[in-house]
Amino acid sequence: MTDDDEFAEFANAHAERLRNTAFMLCHDWHLAQDLTQTALTKLFLSWRRAVQADNLVAYAQKILLRVWLDHRRRRSSTESTPGVLHEPAYRESHELRLTMLDALARLPARDRAIVILRYFEDYSVEQVADVLELPVSIVKSQTRRSLTKLRELLAAEQLALFAG
Repeated sequence: MTDDDEFAEFANAHAERLRNTAFMLCHDWHLAQDLTQTALTKLFLSWRRAVQADNLVAYAQKILLRVWLDHRRRRSSTESTPGVLHEPAYRESHELRLTMLDALARLPARDRAIVILRYFEDYSVEQVADVLELPVSIVKSQTRRSLTKLRELLAAEQLALFAG
């Protein structure tokens, strides 16, 4: 199997997960698609080095996170798109998902990235620290603070979301 074939197989298997992570970071399906494509392009360009990584999915997630952070630093990242964006159908409660995404959007970017990597992508504290290039103690303290903030943000919605 050639490098191109290996990459195509990886991209087909993991693009949706990367796109979902990107959406949780940016809350825009079009931007999430762009971020995913950029991340996959960067991964393709460094494929020979990337396949040597212990965890190729984590390597791709790290590239995606860096692409998102780079995008946020650019002036054009404050532009908005007109119109309604449609999310794909989900297996969970739509109200719960939208409320959670809204609460996540209220967290600062780094805190949001920590929560998403820890609780949506199931990364360990050490893996999050490695991806974000932060000390483990910062990841732990920011996780605690972020979860407290999310609890506060979701407290008003809690009864409505979890009622029968």
